[in-house]
Amino acid sequence: MNVTRNIVGAIVGVAFIWIGAAHFKNPKAFNEIVPSYLGAPYFWTYASGVFEIALGVGLIIPATRIMSARCLVALVLVMSLANLNMYLNDIPFNGNLLSATGHVIRLIVQVVLLAVLLWLGAIF
Repeated sequence: MNVTRNIVGAIVGVAFIWIGAAHFKNPKAFNEIVPSYLGAPYFWTYASGVFEIALGVGLIIPATRIMSARCLVALVLVMSLANLNMYLNDIPFNGNLLSATGHVIRLIVQVVLLAVLLWLGAIF
């Protein structure tokens, strides 16, 4: 079981590091989906990028995996506000509009991701 958690933790961790880095490489794409009621889109884009990178590293390290996974559950839930904003206001991401099917697929991916993070966080 630990080998599986190590492999999954490394894969998901690298994915979060990669996505977090993308927040710094192309902040405009992420700024566009930050809900306007939050204000300061650059702050939210960069802050979420920092957390994704740091917690992604934490997923890779067995000693910090459980806490990092639990924190990422909270972060993914909070960042769902941006995904909901994209859906409700039909906002393109990086110039690409998602179809209704695309939004459903994105939701399914998020639910699966949350389930994996809950498992890595030893919540179930």
